[in-house]
Order: sequence, then structure tokens, then C-alpha cells
Amino acid sequence: MTTFFVLAVVLVIATFFYMRQDKFGQAPAGQHLEEISRSQNFSDGMFQNLQLTPDLSEGHSYFSILYDQLFVKHPGTKPKDVITSVKTDLFSIPENENVLVWFGHSSYFIQLDGKKILVDPVFSGNASPIPGTVKSFPGTDIYTIDDIPEIDYLLISHDHYDHLDYKTITGLKDKIKNVVCGLGVGSHFKKWGFSDQQITEQDWFSELQVDSGFSIHTMPTRHFSGRGFKRKNTLWASYVLESESQTIYIGGDSGYGDFFAEIGAKFETIDLAILDNGQYNDAWKEIHMHPDQVLLAAHDLKAKRLFPVHSSKYVLAMHPWDEPLNRVSRLNQESENPIPLFTPIIGEKVNLDDSTRVFEKWWEGVD
Repeated sequence: MTTFFVLAVVLVIATFFYMRQDKFGQAPAGQHLEEISRSQNFSDGMFQNLQLTPDLSEGHSYFSILYDQLFVKHPGTKPKDVITSVKTDLFSIPENENVLVWFGHSSYFIQLDGKKILVDPVFSGNASPIPGTVKSFPGTDIYTIDDIPEIDYLLISHDHYDHLDYKTITGLKDKIKNVVCGLGVGSHFKKWGFSDQQITEQDWFSELQVDSGFSIHTMPTRHFSGRGFKRKNTLWASYVLESESQTIYIGGDSGYGDFFAEIGAKFETIDLAILDNGQYNDAWKEIHMHPDQVLLAAHDLKAKRLFPVHSSKYVLAMHPWDEPLNRVSRLNQESENPIPLFTPIIGEKVNLDDSTRVFEKWWEGVD
């Protein structure tokens, strides 16, 4: 008994000191915490979703999830082959081109009406604070920090490790002009050396006009946040890029909710909806959409095209790695009202002004 107690104490102490590393960021505190707690989306000491969102779906427990992950076989969660990818020189893209380059999972570069925008970049090779865990699939990490040009706006949907990566962010610090994030997320950036002038924290349903005819709207999602043991101390968000030429919805991570229809009603048109479609499970269906819900959300948004992301790079759920893309493609094809799918290869330059392009199912050629 004494030995067990000593080991437990040692583990607690080791965890305490390990989590004091810079990569864990910094939770909002003091005046900053007081300011963000005035948000109508903050109550009972934390941010709240717009509708009831349990940590785990009814009928599931952390023990059952752990058992399923450790003792139940789940074939195909990782590809046997190298993931298909190409390398685009981002520095050579003409300023007048509207383009998107996907880096896998939920990271991508957008150039829209001359603005260079980077969303949730993770170039470190893993999406976890523990080295050697949640490693990216072979072929998905062909881009590095050196391949990224100067960025006008870095958008961060929330502070989970597969969306906000310490090594990537600190490596890109000198290239980032402005950071846009949810309330409280700026604490991490201040900890990592960014100035107050670089950081704009936004609440849901707020607008940041970055130029004449170009606005970034911060919108809700149905999810949670946290980089330590405490959850929901910073705000998770989605964004709408509204420029003179196009309107793009950047979904972040989310379960399905009524707010998609509300966003769709707010904007005259959404040319492209980027929605998370992967790492889902019945045990957490309220915080990550299944493919059928992704299609429903896209129609609620009245989107002209759908880009399903949050897949093809990490194992964060127990479904086969290619199931998200297979399912959303099949369900969309079977739908009475199919929506054009936007499914580029990792790294390729896609012309956002070309709405007629039909994408190949690249994942079908990868075992």
C-alpha cells in the first residue's frame, strides 16, 4: 500500500511539472478572465454551448471508451500506403488568385482577394502534447514552417492540440501579422510571445472588418476546449470569410446544431462550407458530426460546395481512416439533392473561382 501511495504521489508531481511546459499554453486569468466571463456564452465558470451538449453521449462512459480502444480490434484506422500528396510553392501564387491548399486534417491555407489566411496549422508531425503519440500518417507532412509565406490572418477555431500546435505557432510567429481566435484563446499566444496588438479575440456572432469589403465573422460551433484538465475555459468557434468575391464558412470542430441554419439565414450565399467530417463516434456524437449530419449541416448553411475535413492525417477515433470520405461521398451521391464535394489532394493548389471542377476520389487509390 505504501509503495502504491508513493508511486501515485510521484506521478502527480511529475504530471504537475510536465504540464508547466510552454506547449500547454496559459489559461485566462485575472483581468483577462474577468473580461471574457462577461460573455453571454459564459456561465458557471465556463463557456457553454448553445444547446445541451454532454461530454459523453447517453449510454457511454470513459471506462467503456477506454476498454473499446484497448481491447477491441479496429482494423484500418491507419493507411498501409503513403497518403497521396503534392507540394505547391505558396510563395509563387499570384496575388490576384483565389486559392485553397489543404494540409490534411483541419489545416489549410486560403488566399482570398489578396489576403493570405492560415487556419489551424499543425506541422509538427503529431497532434498531442505527449511525444510520439497521435502521429501524422506518412505522406501528410510534406509542408514545413519554411514553406509558409507571410500570413495576414491566422484563424484558430479552438485550442485542442490537433488545431493549435505550440511548435508550429512559435515557429511561424515572425510570419503572422494578425491572430483571430475565440475569447480566452489569446492567453496561449501571449504566453508564446505574441503582442496584444496582434491578437483579436472574438465572441460568437461578432464581426471583424479587416478591409473594405472583407470581413471575418466569428460564429458558434457545438464543441468544447481545453489544453489541460480544465475544459471550456476558452471559446471554440467557426468563421465566415465574407469578401467581395466569395463567402467561405470555416467550421472548426462541431456537433450538429440549429445554429447552422441560423448562419445560413444570415448570409446571402456561402460559396464553400468547410466542415469537420471525421474522428466521430457514437460516444461523442454531440461534439463531432457523422457524415450524414455533415451533409445536413451543409444544406442548412445553403452552401454551394462542401469541403469535408478533419480526416486523413491522424487516428483520433476508431473508424477506418478512409471511412469519413467514403461515407460522405456515398451518402451525398444517394441524396435527392447532392452538393458538389470539394475533395482535393493534400498540398495541391485549388482554384476557388472554379466552381465547375469535379474532384477525383483520391483516397480510393490508397490502401
